[in-house]
Amino acid sequence: MARRYDPDRRQRIIDAAITVVGERGIAGLSHRAVAAAADVPLGSTTYHFASLDDLLVAALRQSNVVCLDDFARWVDGIDPEAPLAEEVARLVEDTLTGDRRRMELEYELYLAALRHEAVRPIAAECLDEMVRLLGQRIGDLRTARTVVALTDGLVLQHLLTGQPFDPEAVRAGLAGVLG
Repeated sequence: MARRYDPDRRQRIIDAAITVVGERGIAGLSHRAVAAAADVPLGSTTYHFASLDDLLVAALRQSNVVCLDDFARWVDGIDPEAPLAEEVARLVEDTLTGDRRRMELEYELYLAALRHEAVRPIAAECLDEMVRLLGQRIGDLRTARTVVALTDGLVLQHLLTGQPFDPEAVRAGLAGVLG
């Protein structure tokens, strides 16, 4: 039997892994689940990704591209005349009023780095790139790292608690931290 030419198979497998994680969480990720979601033979997933960590790395890399594109757009749109706390509050608000499922997926993949050592460098690369982008814009890498950490914490806390976003409280808190 001739081999079927399928140049997009690897990408379909990555997309399917992202779908599986979005629907079932990291615990639901398996070669079998991804093969079914991608509509490919099970052997294709293990051919392209020898381990689930390899698949997680590919999924996180792809997710990071979208995340970093959004972050870069925000950085480009920072009003240099506005207080940084105001701009960060706007980022958090925009993030929280966006696609919640996408944010949950991004954090699911991001937090997978806690248990999957192979994924840690990919998560760290994303954070470092965010710091670099913001640091270039505001001229201070330390403040940029603090802003990235604060933003992560604020978004994650709101996703976990479901509490309504209070932009004034966030602005005031950020102003106290950032000066």
